[in-house]
Amino acid sequence: MALFIDTFVNKVDRKGRVSVPATFRAALAGQTFNGIAALPAFRYAGVQCGSIEWMQGLIDRLQNSDLYSDEHDDFTASLFPDAKQLAFDGEGRIMLPEKFAEHAGITTVAAFVGRGNLFEIWEPRTFEAYKAEARRRALEQGRTLPPRGGDSR
Repeated sequence: MALFIDTFVNKVDRKGRVSVPATFRAALAGQTFNGIAALPAFRYAGVQCGSIEWMQGLIDRLQNSDLYSDEHDDFTASLFPDAKQLAFDGEGRIMLPEKFAEHAGITTVAAFVGRGNLFEIWEPRTFEAYKAEARRRALEQGRTLPPRGGDSR
């Protein structure tokens, strides 16, 4: 499974190309598609990205909902019609679709934000504000991670 950590801010050129961080590209090496799967974030102004296998995982999770249920219909209509496969060029760049850039408010720079098994692309100031709010909520609500299987790691 790919692992994405850290934050990188890269310039977006006039053609909409932006370099995916080398560590993120390395985490994606060996997958069935030389690029990323991406979709506009469902709840905030960012673009969620990962491997094709990550996208397949989203599809697999929908197998638990009934094919013709409102839940299945809502998620498939909200997520997949706008999803894209974005291929790496020879320099490790992707072409950021205009719809994605508009959704995230990205113009000249993009923040690549590791989120574990996926990463996101944000307008850097928007992400910093989001991150500050997320930390505030986590502290205010006393959120912690439960131990995994009883160990204290």
